Amino acid sequence: MKTSQVVSATKRKLIHIIGKRLLRLINKVQNHCSIVPTSPFLPNETFSWISALEEQFPKIIKEFDEVWKDPSKIPAFHQMSPDQARISKEDYWKTYAFFIFGNAVIENCSKCTETTEVLNKIPNLQNAWFSILAPKYHIPPHRGPTKALIRCHLGLKVPGNANSCWIRVDNEVRGWSEGQCILFDDTFEHEVQNNTSEYRAVLFIDVERPMNRVGQLINTLILNMMKATRYVKDPLNNMKKWNKNLSEKHK
Repeated sequence: MKTSQVVSATKRKLIHIIGKRLLRLINKVQNHCSIVPTSPFLPNETFSWISALEEQFPKIIKEFDEVWKDPSKIPAFHQMSPDQARISKEDYWKTYAFFIFGNAVIENCSKCTETTEVLNKIPNLQNAWFSILAPKYHIPPHRGPTKALIRCHLGLKVPGNANSCWIRVDNEVRGWSEGQCILFDDTFEHEVQNNTSEYRAVLFIDVERPMNRVGQLINTLILNMMKATRYVKDPLNNMKKWNKNLSEKHK
């Protein structure tokens, strides 16, 4: 590795460490500004759009099945976002992105028009993608960076049961159900285990956390700052390159 690459990697790691520590301090303030529960898991009633999303499961799963016919066309999470390299190994965790911090991945959206239409109706949507976990894969414990977001998983393909395919958030373990959502705060330590012989797939969604006026200002500031960093820019650029390479390969 060249000296310039080493310096760049070291600088990025340092910025990442400082940024995470700063965000964790801000998260404590955001906790007091939230107008919805700040528990590890949140009730589905937190958002009125959850039931409408679940009703669209048949359309979404149909488009997922079409995309999943050729897994080689779907990048691993770390191929999209290098910051996920610690928790995403080889091609065990794949992601088919529709929105990355509010930016549409046009090529993917155009191939799943009904899913995209559903996503466009979700208020304050930031991120959305099909998240596919390989058999026997374990996503190690980790934390999300900011309280500005709340995560939703809509179960698409759920093998086994909560004993063999599960997510732990803080001290609570839950399984998924096909066609149903779970909501959680990813700033709590969480991990995922698929101890089955089949793939697990969910529609992964991040939305902005409802806040009081002060919290909304903090949310806007934090998200705008994140969008100016490589944490967001790299996934956007990598998805463009990935789709461009796919297009050229299949001409």
